[in-house]
Amino acid sequence: MPATRSPARRVTLGGVPIDPVTEAEVVERVVEALRRGDGGHIVTPNVDICRLAARDDAVRRIVTGAEIVVADGMPLVWASKLSGTPVPGRVTGADLIWSLSAAAARHGHPVYLVGGPPGVPERAARVLADRFPGLRVLGAVAPPYGFEGCAGEVARIRAELVAAGPRVVFVGLGFPRQDRLITMLRAELPDAWFLGCGAALGFAAGAVRRAPRWMRRAGLEWLFRLCCEPVRLARRYLVDDLPFAGLLLARCLLRRVVRGRG
Repeated sequence: MPATRSPARRVTLGGVPIDPVTEAEVVERVVEALRRGDGGHIVTPNVDICRLAARDDAVRRIVTGAEIVVADGMPLVWASKLSGTPVPGRVTGADLIWSLSAAAARHGHPVYLVGGPPGVPERAARVLADRFPGLRVLGAVAPPYGFEGCAGEVARIRAELVAAGPRVVFVGLGFPRQDRLITMLRAELPDAWFLGCGAALGFAAGAVRRAPRWMRRAGLEWLFRLCCEPVRLARRYLVDDLPFAGLLLARCLLRRVVRGRG
């Protein structure tokens, strides 16, 4: 049985419906669903994910089909305010991996980690287990690059997960790869919650530096990551995402001005 959606009406930003909930409310919903035996999928859209969803129907279906969709990106928070339908704030996969692990430890829900370079999920698992005594980590696997194109490799990961039987699964493969894998796995683990968490495993493991808190609050985490990985991220952030974000904010402002004159 799928988990019930948030009673709050979703806010559409950049063509993507966002749940106007806080991080604490996300954790509360997951804990309550796990208590009932219901599973689900959490997607944390940022500007890049909204851009991809805007041009790809299959990607958009993955996002809109998730039980919880939260804004992982300050431009989306700003856009919601400009639209007159504000969300409470940014809710990131990099933060949820900690708060969901804390809740899983308190309530006895075992977790599983998938993604990252070799050794990263194992290190992240150790860090989480040390931080939250009582947290049961049933497994941590770093799939080889391109594994999604190998039916045998996908079947192996699926079999290991099903045999382990986790209730919370953190999948850090980057969007949309991680969420496509989650879509495949959910049918066989209907009582588990899946979080597509991108670089969160690397952050937790200490393999990737995260922006200082003040940069996150100011909406500058993208700039920090760009400075750390300019070759990999320059085109995405500067050529693809920045114009999309600017257009999104301008449209939201224009709609608000038009409504104010009506």
